[in-house]
Amino acid sequence: MGVIDSIFRRKRPEPEFTGHRGYYATHDAFDDADWDRRLDDLDHALAAEEKRRQRFWQRDYWRGRRKRWWAARIVAGMIGIFILLVAWLAITAPLGKSLEPIAPPQITLLAADGTPIARNGAITDEPVDVSKLPPHVVEAFLAIEDRRFYSHWGVDPRGIARAAISGTGGGSTITQQLAKFTFLTPERTLTRKAREALIAFWLEAWLTKDEILERYLSNAYFGDNVYGLRAASLHYFYRKPENLRPNQAAMLAGLLQAPSAYAPTRHYDRAAKRMGLVVQSMVAAGYITEAEARAMRPPALDVRMKSDIPTGTYFADWALPEAREMSDSGYARQTLTTTLDSKLQNIARRVTSRAPLGDAQVALVAMRTNGEVVAMIGGKDYEKSPFNRATQAKRQPGSTFKLFVYLAALRDGWEIDDRIDNRQITEGSYRPGNSGGRYSDSLTLEDAFAQSSNVAAVRLFGEVGSEKVIETARDLGVTSDLTKGDPSTALGTSTMSLLELTSAYAAIAGNAYPVEPHAFARPERGWFENLVDGPSSLSGDTHREMEALLRTAINKGTGRAATLSGPNFGKTGTTQDNRDALFVGYAGDLVVGVWIGNDDNSPLDGISGGGLPARIWRDFMTQALGVSAAPSQPGPRENTDPGGPVEPLDVPDLEDIPLGDGNSRLRIRDGEAVFSTEVDGIPIDITITEGGIGIDEAAIEEARRRAEEARYEAVREELERRREPAQ
Repeated sequence: MGVIDSIFRRKRPEPEFTGHRGYYATHDAFDDADWDRRLDDLDHALAAEEKRRQRFWQRDYWRGRRKRWWAARIVAGMIGIFILLVAWLAITAPLGKSLEPIAPPQITLLAADGTPIARNGAITDEPVDVSKLPPHVVEAFLAIEDRRFYSHWGVDPRGIARAAISGTGGGSTITQQLAKFTFLTPERTLTRKAREALIAFWLEAWLTKDEILERYLSNAYFGDNVYGLRAASLHYFYRKPENLRPNQAAMLAGLLQAPSAYAPTRHYDRAAKRMGLVVQSMVAAGYITEAEARAMRPPALDVRMKSDIPTGTYFADWALPEAREMSDSGYARQTLTTTLDSKLQNIARRVTSRAPLGDAQVALVAMRTNGEVVAMIGGKDYEKSPFNRATQAKRQPGSTFKLFVYLAALRDGWEIDDRIDNRQITEGSYRPGNSGGRYSDSLTLEDAFAQSSNVAAVRLFGEVGSEKVIETARDLGVTSDLTKGDPSTALGTSTMSLLELTSAYAAIAGNAYPVEPHAFARPERGWFENLVDGPSSLSGDTHREMEALLRTAINKGTGRAATLSGPNFGKTGTTQDNRDALFVGYAGDLVVGVWIGNDDNSPLDGISGGGLPARIWRDFMTQALGVSAAPSQPGPRENTDPGGPVEPLDVPDLEDIPLGDGNSRLRIRDGEAVFSTEVDGIPIDITITEGGIGIDEAAIEEARRRAEEARYEAVREELERRREPAQ
């Protein structure tokens, strides 16, 4: 641009040079004041330039600033801080949050047949409208909680001083309390108190006094897991808040200081005493007279909404997060129907409670092939330990993991008649062994899977490759960590939950993967939805061969104790040192996984996957499907000379004989016979030994008592039925 300007810029005429005349002016025409002014301007310009070159962290940068400069920047800073504060409050304390319940509303979970199984969450109800409440209801709360509520701006210094001196009333205003339990944590720090005051001012600026009071009364805690005035008035007095009497309103207002300590259902005397303090505060505030106060008596309770439904079960705890996602946000209580089958759940509870577990824990999951969970046991006793071992415990699956190894091989072109080396591994750092030290030159895949050969599984894992095995597990829905290149993975050394493992077997049962276990029924997918984003499936040949492996394992292999008279499929699993024992399989439309182990991961006492877990699985399936257990089958063994005569009446390995409808069994152990049955739902064991017969008298007495109660109830219903026509 400089070159172009030089070309087109008009040439200015230079002034003519005038020669010196040879003399200088010495008179008073020279202006000293003007010269001084110019010098001052030059000094100021130099100082400004020097100030401009200085940095704000240097002290000289701030010297010499005028008051007006300081005032302008202070005002601008305060405006900026205010804008930032408003933005921060809009993000951290949105006004809409004060319209939401501070505790999750109550949800009642039902079994598929409508039987209530659990009730969890707070007792809430619709918000109140202050304009519809009687004056004595509002006055009771204002008198004890915030007498100057309608005159302060969110924080009341006078109220704080009065509370400190008299001991009545709260130091915090109603607005501050709304800010505290709606937006803040209950920690007691100066930072929280400062935030509480800021949010109180924020609420006062954007809401009317009645709106603040309504939100406060609709969310406050009144004890007994009850939140909000409407829910509290119905809970304690079975009366809408619009119809509360003065003494009832006074008692409810008194609960807010310490709801658990003053709850009248448990501490009526304390609640009545606290009510007296509320009444005196109403007198002091001028709401009622002394005569009215003396005439006010503690009200009688009318609690009708009692429930013996448990607040939690293993299944309910697992289903609740999904229920919360399904429920509408708001104050209303909801009832949701789950996939749990109450009949199957009772069977699961019965078969696990009867099992001779000793100190070990047990878990059972039963689901349909589409992932609907119909029964769940997470431990021996929920009351003692609510930790769910079916969904929360991550344990090694043992040989049940071989499903993924063999399926990966079948997908890779192997067939069940192909042979795999079954000789002992003598090379490398990892040298697993077979149970009982049984080896051979080779086995077919079918026999190796049925006998649960460890060395064959590890060799097959190496042949197929860990990437393909892990890919197969991922396809079937396994999300737990699986280590690539680790040959021990073939024997189930990676951990996963029983629910996750059972879901993978459900994918084989229904030939559709992955299977997502769920607690609530889902609408069936349309053909177009299945076409675009439907589940995957195995090829017909691969699926048939995988089922052939699972059928052989349960009928001829390590899972013989689980054999049913109808089609059945399954696999045993036992981890190192018998720390975990599992059986997972399916029959009909049910897929069931059973796990037994100790919480401290200590070894089990003689329990393996083909023993007690397989028998629990069989007992559950026998009752659930109405099929009988297959007669005991001797395991595969070589025909060798027994070394002596075999008595005709000897019954080898006689241990557990089902009788009748499957609810009765005969067990023979250590020279004694135990006959187990049920009387009116009470399990009874009759022990027969050489010394005589032993009976659990307490169980007999309990059964007799229940029978008497049942007869009494039948007579009462009959009498009521006969009276109905007369009425």
